[in-house]
Amino acid sequence: MLTEEVVLVDDAGRKLGTQAKSTVHTTTTPLHLAFSCYVFNSKDEVLVTERAHHKSTWPGVTTNSCCGHPGPGENLGDAVLRRLSQELGIEAGGVRLLLPGFRYRAVMTNGIVENELCPVFGVVYDGPAPKPNPEEVSRADWVPWQQFSSFVAEGGAVSPWCREQMERLHELGESPARWPAGDPDALPIVVRDPQQWQPTLSSE
Repeated sequence: MLTEEVVLVDDAGRKLGTQAKSTVHTTTTPLHLAFSCYVFNSKDEVLVTERAHHKSTWPGVTTNSCCGHPGPGENLGDAVLRRLSQELGIEAGGVRLLLPGFRYRAVMTNGIVENELCPVFGVVYDGPAPKPNPEEVSRADWVPWQQFSSFVAEGGAVSPWCREQMERLHELGESPARWPAGDPDALPIVVRDPQQWQPTLSSE
């Protein structure tokens, strides 16, 4: 069985090396490359998930649609689509860059740290109902965007990265369908080249 690895980066997003995903999240987690994704449908709903209760970081917490880590050399957009398929059974045709420069650091009550350069993407999906993978997601529900937005703004319990991302997404406007695309030049350097972040099979 191959060891899953994450990409370690410096503050500018230059690759420093790799580390096994199973060992990277500790009380001294190094900065590494990740991504977040928000899945929307044509009804102005967003797919909100609850993390599996046995996960080592933020188990059982309500959060955005999908998160993950690209593997070494993996196209970032392809990684987003891969995780959507693995976690939610969603087969999407393309991604939209929303928050290219998002970065966060968060500490759990037990001292475990998340420390990521984490570009945020959006996906539009009107296909069959999601099929959450119980190893990753305990539930997934379509929620009107404004309802979820208000829930987070009023202090509803969500993951720390989702809360910070929602604050940034609010700045883009009220309607996700009208949000401007993010600037690729603001992506971490390791994935700034279009061939490193645009899905190779994108229909866009």
